[in-house]
Amino acid sequence: MERPAWAPQGIDISMPSVSRMYDFYLGGSHNFEVDREAARKAMEFMPGLPKIMQANRAFMRRAVQYAVSSGVNQFLDIGSGIPTFGNVHEVAQAADPEARIAYVDHDPVAVAHSQVVLEGNERAVIAAADLRKPQEILEHPEVRGLLDLDKPVALLLVAVLHFIEDADDPYAAVAELREALAPGSLIVLTHASYEGIPLTQEVAGGTVGVYRTIRNPLIMRSRKEISRFFEGFEMVEPGLVAMPEWRPESAEALAQEDPFTYSGFAGVGRTA
Repeated sequence: MERPAWAPQGIDISMPSVSRMYDFYLGGSHNFEVDREAARKAMEFMPGLPKIMQANRAFMRRAVQYAVSSGVNQFLDIGSGIPTFGNVHEVAQAADPEARIAYVDHDPVAVAHSQVVLEGNERAVIAAADLRKPQEILEHPEVRGLLDLDKPVALLLVAVLHFIEDADDPYAAVAELREALAPGSLIVLTHASYEGIPLTQEVAGGTVGVYRTIRNPLIMRSRKEISRFFEGFEMVEPGLVAMPEWRPESAEALAQEDPFTYSGFAGVGRTA
């Protein structure tokens, strides 16, 4: 398999990556054939996956705009993936040129491409770190050098917690991050769930099986289980809802949503 010029040395391009599969779903170009093959297999069971990812990205943009309008202009985006059009720094800095964004990902391709995209942007950085090690993130020099954790921060955990197994205690990781946030900070979160998917659980489980096969288990949690991530936060209206239902741009836009975009949940919380 030929290695593209943009692919960093040392990564295994024979193994699919969830961040590169996500890039493929969004129509990006920073993915390999092995990623596209795995994504197509997942779509055999759940053909609406690209629609789900687009709804996820649209929710993120609305949440970022909400954060800026609420006076929060620092962002810590964990599991940020490969930057595509309309990412956090573009949305936030369009609303507030002073906005600061620290991206965090453990995928070398995501980190390498982010470095290229963010070159020359003094208010946006990328850090190589893992959500399962919160202190590694909080103490990372790129994060500490850009964000003032004594002031409100919007913590983005968008489409990442469902890749953290219960054995790695994602609730503890979120709680540790929450304790490091200043009063008035936000958590912005989306999570996959069988609830809302316009398929039987048996059929949707085929997609879960594809991710398990590529050694990136997709953990489908219930609404009740997802709500636990917001413990210690005050929910922002309209609460924990399907992605299109979180402050839609218009009733017309909501009415036109694809049924697959109601798969999973999204919400925003605020620290006291």
